[in-house]
Amino acid sequence: MNITLRPRTRESVKTYFEKASVPEIRKVLPQKAKTVEEALEAYEKSLLPTSTSFGLTVWADGCYVGDVWCYCIDQGEEPNCMLSYCIFESSMWSRGIATEAVKLFLSLIREKFHINTVGAFTFSSNEASVRVLEKNGFALVEEFEEDGVMSKYFRLNFTEVKYVEKVI
Repeated sequence: MNITLRPRTRESVKTYFEKASVPEIRKVLPQKAKTVEEALEAYEKSLLPTSTSFGLTVWADGCYVGDVWCYCIDQGEEPNCMLSYCIFESSMWSRGIATEAVKLFLSLIREKFHINTVGAFTFSSNEASVRVLEKNGFALVEEFEEDGVMSKYFRLNFTEVKYVEKVI
């Protein structure tokens, strides 16, 4: 399967908002935007030179199937950014698409933003997301309960040899 990353557009933001709003995804990926207008506004802000977020669309064999993005980008803070991703086409789940998309994205943001560390949260019950992070060299830092839900915080340090050998 050919996995590629492409720029986000107003149309992809609308599609993502609609596809990621299904209950099956909402239960494992909280959405900040409550309306498509809020999603479009956040997208427009991400295009500004001062933006601290960056995202791309995920394509599998020429079909748009999800998004991957980072936020809270800051070279002076640890971690230097936070990672999030979603494959919204359920027929594409468990096929390695998110793992490959995250791998491609991490290589790109490392060079583009000159970052050394990336953090990521996932619900503990989201075993697929945990596997994506682990396969991309993230290490579990802590597990915690928030609002009655168990979550995990992972971190990736690009300077670790283990990651360089595994991904690059």
